[in-house]
Amino acid sequence: METKTKSRIIVFVFALVVWFALTDIKDYQEALIGIAISMLISFLTGHFLIANVASQHLIKRTFHFLLYIIRFIWEMIIANLEVAYLVIHPMLPIKPGIVKIKTKLTKDSAITVLANSITLTPGTLTVDINRNKGELYIHWINVKSKDIDQATKEIGERFEKTLTEVYE
Repeated sequence: METKTKSRIIVFVFALVVWFALTDIKDYQEALIGIAISMLISFLTGHFLIANVASQHLIKRTFHFLLYIIRFIWEMIIANLEVAYLVIHPMLPIKPGIVKIKTKLTKDSAITVLANSITLTPGTLTVDINRNKGELYIHWINVKSKDIDQATKEIGERFEKTLTEVYE
C-alpha cells in the first residue's frame, strides 16, 4: 500500500472517531455526515500525516503522541495553578516579558504543535517563530530567567522531547 494511502486511512479513522466522540448521534444521517466529513478531511489533508517511509513507525509514534497528550494536560494543570496563584496573590507578583527559546525541531508540523502547546499553556504565548534559526519568541507572564538556555528548559523542553519522537 502506498504511503499516501496509509496516511489518508489513518486520518479518516482518527477524524471519524473524533466526530463520533464529539457528536451526540441520534440517527443515521448524523453518522453519514460524519463519514462524509471524515472522508473529505482525509482526502484534503491525509497525506500530511506520514510524509515519508522513515516516519511510518506508527505504533511508536502513536505511543509517544499519547505520552505527549498526558504531558500537555499535566503541564496545563500546573500552569493553571501557577497563574491562579499569581492572580489571587495580593501583591500580584508578575514580571512579564518576551524571551527567546531555542528548538531542535525542524519540521513545520512539529514546530507548529510546539508553538501551539506553549500558547495553550496559561502564562505563555508564542509571539513569533524564526524557523531558520530554530527560535521561538514567547511572552511569559512571569519571566523566571532571561537566559536563552534556561528559558528553553523552562518553556520548550517540557514538550520538545516527546514531539521529536512523534514528528521527527
